Amino acid sequence: MSLMTIVMICVVILGVLGLIFGAVLGFAAKKFHVEVDPREEAIVACLPGANCGGCGYAGCGGYASAVVKGEAPPNKCAAGGADVAAQVASIMGLEAESSERCVAQVKCSGFTGHAQKKYAYAGIRDCRSAALLPGGGPNECPHGCLGFGSCEAACPFGAIHVKDGVARVDHEKCVGCMTCADACPKHLIVKVPYSADVTVACASTEKGAALRKYCDIGCIGCRICEKTCEHDAIHVVDNVAVIDYTKCISCGQCAPKCPRHLIRDARLNTENETEPVPTSDSKFA
Repeated sequence: MSLMTIVMICVVILGVLGLIFGAVLGFAAKKFHVEVDPREEAIVACLPGANCGGCGYAGCGGYASAVVKGEAPPNKCAAGGADVAAQVASIMGLEAESSERCVAQVKCSGFTGHAQKKYAYAGIRDCRSAALLPGGGPNECPHGCLGFGSCEAACPFGAIHVKDGVARVDHEKCVGCMTCADACPKHLIVKVPYSADVTVACASTEKGAALRKYCDIGCIGCRICEKTCEHDAIHVVDNVAVIDYTKCISCGQCAPKCPRHLIRDARLNTENETEPVPTSDSKFA
């Protein structure tokens, strides 16, 4: 049998196999075809496509499917905001519910020079890796920002960056998807209303005497703010002041009373701040 004959036989066999497999795939496609609600496709088309997971579902497709099934409201897309919520509601024949815009807030003010280190870290620039080291990382404060940018790498909107050793949020870019919070091993990033005027950027649960030894800018739990507030909107919980934004009217009375000057404009701990706000001459510069 000549070489040309063998080649022709192989070509014929491959052609026949291709036809058989094509027919099988075609049959399977028809047999197992799942009808997709056109509303689902329409919702996916109007979503921003960030697949950030801020809605609590596996990407934009998962959220669209949940909306069509009645398992999710039309205003859960953090990245899309009110405009997308209105479009999704229109597709579903519903009225768009108003939802308050929220942003991420980093509960730490341990800027470089204001918080003490236990040791120099020269490993992978990743907070989750650093947090696995003895003591939970190189910081003396067991609750403070590690500053290696895991949150920055996770943010799909470029809204959070590490500056002066602490992650800071650009409130204008932040959509409140909280992808950054999932990446933070210290659980320092929380959701607050975009309209919030004041913040307590500290998460330490240490008592004041212990905290003073390694941070000269953190909350010491003195309760002066709590006693000052006339609206019951700020309380010391586990040695750190916490603001209840459902009660806070942004009167600003608590801020000047704080001996650490820690209660301040919510945007001062963001990416746009040029210098940290010191409470005294730093002991850890």
